[in-house]
Amino acid sequence: MTSSQQLRVERPLQSANGYVFVLLAIAMTAIGAAIVYGLMQQEIPSAWTWLVSGLATAVAIFCQMGLYMLQPNEAAILTLFGHYAGTDRSEGLRWANPFYVKRRISLRSRNMNTPTLKVNDKRGNPVEIGAALVWKVRDSAQAVFEVDDYELFVRTQAETALRHLASVYAYDDGEDLGVGELTLRSGLDAVSGALRNELQERFHGAGVEVQDAKLTHLAYAPEIAQVMLRRQQAEAIISARSKIVQGAVSMVSAALKGLAEHEIVVLDDERKAAMVSNLLVVLCSDKDTQPIVNAGTLYG
Repeated sequence: MTSSQQLRVERPLQSANGYVFVLLAIAMTAIGAAIVYGLMQQEIPSAWTWLVSGLATAVAIFCQMGLYMLQPNEAAILTLFGHYAGTDRSEGLRWANPFYVKRRISLRSRNMNTPTLKVNDKRGNPVEIGAALVWKVRDSAQAVFEVDDYELFVRTQAETALRHLASVYAYDDGEDLGVGELTLRSGLDAVSGALRNELQERFHGAGVEVQDAKLTHLAYAPEIAQVMLRRQQAEAIISARSKIVQGAVSMVSAALKGLAEHEIVVLDDERKAAMVSNLLVVLCSDKDTQPIVNAGTLYG
């Protein structure tokens, strides 16, 4: 398959109402039975009468052989001696040429969960990833004639697309990523959209349409899960400490500015430095501080 023009596409085939042929088969059977009964009453049966009886029976069998049933959201692919004749998407009891080989195919939406795969993300870290997708057959001719088993094809291509997706994105944020760069954890909606687009491109030649695709499982592989957890905890602690320091600096600056504006006390540079040091220790410490009351003079 080098181009979309070379793909076999579905073409509709209009079947006949099956109930009409059921009535016709019943009528021909009744005629044949009546003729046979009449022949049995004659001492010398007529050859023409036997011929008519045989033709009526043959027509009845012919009508019955062409009958088939289609459920809602089901299609029948009809082939004649290996040649694709068309696809019938009608519902109910239908009739078509008895020499047609009729293969039923479901057009309903189907759910599929991929197995949990162990792959390497963009950074090379082993991660476990799984997805669920909703798909259905869009073109019955392509699904049947362009691939051997379209269900197996969907399963295989879904796993391949999932492996490729994991290699394109990092699992989570890090110093080596650009500002605003998507990751598997932070950009689930965008990642799911990318997965749908890639699956649709892979399924195009098989006549399959992807209706939805979502990640259902995402985690570090067990062998590095504890290490990555400690790394995430360290990054969280560093981020929290950074915010605490920024807040402490703002508070110390406000305190010095307030003292100077209200002329509560005049401090030289050395005393200011000592005050800033003490305030930062109090504000940034993760333990309760013990106050020391200075009962002497300011410089005592």
